[in-house]
Amino acid sequence: MSIPVFSLPTPATEVPRLPAGTTAVVYCEGQFGEQDGKTANGLVRHSEKYEILSVIDGRHAGVDAGFLLDGTANGIPVVGSLSEGISAAGYVPDYLIFGMAPSDGLLSDAQRTALLDGIARGMHLINGLHEFLNDDAEFVAASLRAGVTITDVRRPADKKDLHQFSGRIFDVTCPRIAVLGTDGAIGKRTTATLLVEALNAQGITAVLVGTGQTTIIQGGKYGVALDALVPQFCSGELENQVVAAWEGEDPDVIVIEGQGALSHPAYLTSAYILRGSRPAGVIVQHAPRRAVRGDFPMMAMPTVASEIALIEAFADTTVIGVTINHELMTDAEVGEMIEEYERELGLPATDPLTRPLDRLVDMVLEAFPALSSPGA
Repeated sequence: MSIPVFSLPTPATEVPRLPAGTTAVVYCEGQFGEQDGKTANGLVRHSEKYEILSVIDGRHAGVDAGFLLDGTANGIPVVGSLSEGISAAGYVPDYLIFGMAPSDGLLSDAQRTALLDGIARGMHLINGLHEFLNDDAEFVAASLRAGVTITDVRRPADKKDLHQFSGRIFDVTCPRIAVLGTDGAIGKRTTATLLVEALNAQGITAVLVGTGQTTIIQGGKYGVALDALVPQFCSGELENQVVAAWEGEDPDVIVIEGQGALSHPAYLTSAYILRGSRPAGVIVQHAPRRAVRGDFPMMAMPTVASEIALIEAFADTTVIGVTINHELMTDAEVGEMIEEYERELGLPATDPLTRPLDRLVDMVLEAFPALSSPGA
């Protein structure tokens, strides 16, 4: 099966048109389709806020971004440079989005040059790193000269405006489901997004609460970048977003995006997710063929069974299913692994990207049968 190659420019006919002033190019040089390119990967799959015109990664220039990720073309080309992205669009897009999420959260010299080039061309900059570019004199000066804005997505509110845990989560009467996992960049956000879409499609009002910068960039209405907060406020800020989603939407179910893994020593935000949102159910995302933790090759991956045991020991919750990240797996292997997990763990299992989404919905309805009658 060959990868579609574009004769640029190519109209993104399968991408929904968003309001004027929201067009964007995503910079992901050397990382698109990889773990550290998860922001770009997510934006190609789903974006409510920006119309993604192209992705910059010279390794894959000329191919279709959707096909490269999921085997289905979506009309978003991968280009070799910002100049090519502008040429493909036929004009200078409104935004340049930094599409990578390296573990150190910092810019390299080459990345600085690329982002400053976008600013000089008159593009607003969206930055999801821990490095706040509004605090960088070079970037501030460049943005003032060009008359554009820089948005540091991970910058938290002033401490006086942050929330500590209050117990208001006990007032939320609808089920909360957290999508956790066994590693970072393993597909938790994608599974959570697909679950919300699938539930709503069946008439079950579901709302997503994001916990990372990518969901916020995608346009999620409720969310907070947990890993940018002082730990004292993590549970309370997430609780506040869940309560806001419940009060604002009156949903049948709230789905919370996971971060890292409860077992991961470098990413402990799963603990705050479990404490702050107090989910009644958890879905665990796992990559069966991933041998070591992403960005941490000295650490072997946990088993899905050990992660389930840890989650249920740590919090008053129940794991209701397992979802598979099919990296390095054939379709037949995915099917075999689904059967193995269901047999050995006694839980429903599926791959949301290669299997019908009805299976993901059934996983939730089996655990929460009252949701079969929305509004009950």
